[in-house]
Amino acid sequence: MAQSVKLSDDIMKLVRIESERQSRSIAGQIAHWVRIGRAIETSGNFDHARINAVLAAEAAPSTLSDEEHDVWLDAFSAALAEPSDGEEAFFEGRRQLGRGVGLDENGELVRETPDAAA
Repeated sequence: MAQSVKLSDDIMKLVRIESERQSRSIAGQIAHWVRIGRAIETSGNFDHARINAVLAAEAAPSTLSDEEHDVWLDAFSAALAEPSDGEEAFFEGRRQLGRGVGLDENGELVRETPDAAA
């Protein structure tokens, strides 16, 4: 049974380029990469548990192989792009107290004003 999946524009651009290069359909290219990714994660040379340990700050990134480090860096970068629940709560508390909530492009402290919240 076919399933729909949302992928970012950046990923779809890569898929389209590679599918044309490899003479595969877009679905075929994604399936190919899924099989490769699964094979890597389940191989003896690539330890996904080590990547998860580094993501959980239970080990240092320097303990990873080059391939593991690349996967860790992608996951780490993606995690940094989205605030955690704790970060959201922290900044909501700062907003309620009228304290700074970030920096502008000049490095100046930004405070939320009643006008900005509306």
